[in-house]
Amino acid sequence: MKSRNDKLLIVFSKNPVAGWVKTRLAASIGDAEALRIYEQLRELTKQATTGIDASKAIAYSDFIPNTDLLLAPDTEAWLQQGSDLGERMHRAFVKGFSLGFSRIALIGTDCPELSPFILDLAFTKLETSDVVLGPARDGGFYLVALKRPFPELFLGRIWSTSSVLNDSQRIVREHGKSCDLLPALSDIDTIDDLKASSLWTPKQS
Repeated sequence: MKSRNDKLLIVFSKNPVAGWVKTRLAASIGDAEALRIYEQLRELTKQATTGIDASKAIAYSDFIPNTDLLLAPDTEAWLQQGSDLGERMHRAFVKGFSLGFSRIALIGTDCPELSPFILDLAFTKLETSDVVLGPARDGGFYLVALKRPFPELFLGRIWSTSSVLNDSQRIVREHGKSCDLLPALSDIDTIDDLKASSLWTPKQS
């Protein structure tokens, strides 16, 4: 992977297959509509990450596609490795650091409010902090950025709860590291999240 600078942005994406994505949302609107929403979210993620002054890698959940809307000539395709979300994130960071990057940010594809400004801000904050977190309004985080591997932040944890952010901040403190926060944004995981977002349209009601 050719390094444009010392910064790497890793985007975690599920492969866009009906029945595989947005399962909580699909329970309310069906697999096909949930997939359509997920593709909209991935398109918004592409817009937010285009032009960012960092190398980029898209880490896919199940297989590396031949073509995909998130893949560009300057973007590398990875396969997520690990038994749960925490291990997958940890191993992605380890891979990035092993390639020589010194500042790495990781995001998902669930946050329609993400912007180039937020991503640039994350890398800027990482200059003076060990860890940068982007708080999601549901109690999780939409971004995590590190300057070196931090396995304790990821391994052996319970995910998808409303205490993920608070637990993460506690772990950072317990290990004597500094942490800075980005502005809070909203993820889309449930029908209530969707209804509160700009992606909601009358035909979905």
